[in-house]
Amino acid sequence: MVATVTDDTDLNGMRAAGRAAASVLEMIGPHVVPGVTTDELNTLCHNYIVDELGCIPAPLNYGGGGGQMPFPKSICTSVNHVVCHGIPTQSKTLKNGDALNIDITVIKDGYHGDTSKMFCIGEPTVLAKRLIKVTQECLYKGIEVVKAGAHLGDIGHAIQQHAERNRFSVVREFCGHGIGKVFHDAPQVLHYGRPGSGMALEEGMTFTIEPMINAGKRHIKILPDQWTAVTKDHKLSAQWEHTLMVTKQGCEIFTLRAEEKAVEQVQSASVR
Repeated sequence: MVATVTDDTDLNGMRAAGRAAASVLEMIGPHVVPGVTTDELNTLCHNYIVDELGCIPAPLNYGGGGGQMPFPKSICTSVNHVVCHGIPTQSKTLKNGDALNIDITVIKDGYHGDTSKMFCIGEPTVLAKRLIKVTQECLYKGIEVVKAGAHLGDIGHAIQQHAERNRFSVVREFCGHGIGKVFHDAPQVLHYGRPGSGMALEEGMTFTIEPMINAGKRHIKILPDQWTAVTKDHKLSAQWEHTLMVTKQGCEIFTLRAEEKAVEQVQSASVR
């Protein structure tokens, strides 16, 4: 079943969940500094999600079964060559020059808001700064082609073309996903593809776009903790993510942050 907003209750629920998720990334920013551990960031986010927002951190105890352990923390913290699903730990202390992705998913009144952002700890390297910038541009270029009648392949093509034009590679093992009352739903939103291929988008469909772009080759491996994905060549990786809904002329992004005013202006012109 494809995740879809069917009425005002759904729409308001997704808007509220998206705003809540975005607010966690806005809250945590000042705490992302050299010397902090990823577990300390997890604790701050968990307490904010539960105590301040009255929400549930969706990653906590997610998954499991088939021999895999449930995810043990409330957020994902992916540092440098970690592609996604990094587990916060007391032993991982951030240092000057690190690049960090924080991935947040909250459940508010039964609806999911899912978003992630890259953070630079201290002064980033030239490569990290460029990769982070291009990856965010990939997200926005994917969002720009979303509208009723477009195809999933159009999104993937826009992302892949921009990444490869800048001599970066697109991770293929993970993708965006339908989202609503279910965390991971149909459709799967690949970050590579051919224009005009895949499912046609319809008004009301809700999904994430979350490109993972590598500075080196696209290949990854999963660590023994069964969750953490890293680049095989240990080159840097970056990711940005938004949750959105397809509209007739474009899309509504539920997880916009205050810093994204330019994107908000484009969205305002497309929502009908």
